[in-house]
Amino acid sequence: MTFQGKRLCAISGVIFAAWAASGPAQALTMQECSAKYRAAREAGTLGGQTWNVFRRAQCGHEATPAAAPAAPAAPAAPPRQARRQAAPAAAPTMPGVGTAVFPNAIDPRYANLSAGKARMRTCLAQYNANKATNANAGLRWIQKGGGYYSECNRRLKGTA
Repeated sequence: MTFQGKRLCAISGVIFAAWAASGPAQALTMQECSAKYRAAREAGTLGGQTWNVFRRAQCGHEATPAAAPAAPAAPAAPPRQARRQAAPAAAPTMPGVGTAVFPNAIDPRYANLSAGKARMRTCLAQYNANKATNANAGLRWIQKGGGYYSECNRRLKGTA
């Protein structure tokens, strides 16, 4: 390595060390920063700043969390042998499915359609009929975790 290369490495090392040392020393703990934010909010000197903007600007790059008591260690995972022999978890049930009204068979109006379309149209017709009598048990047509359509489709597939 040349003299200039060594000099450049030494200078960059000094700069990095100074930068690394200056960061955490200037940062406030989250508790101190929160107290400073509340005081500024009560004094009306925030100027429309949100908590996140205030924290980054006034409390150091990232406020450090206050020293918290050590959390208990998480229990170790069971051995592989025990995991294989564990009973399978029960399938989660959707709330309200037990009280919703579902069709028992494909509607004859849709018998000439493909199986998937016939199930969808049958379920849609029942869903719309249920809306009038509030018999959907709070289920939406499609929702995360399974809505009326997914449950109705599953039930109709079992009868085919």
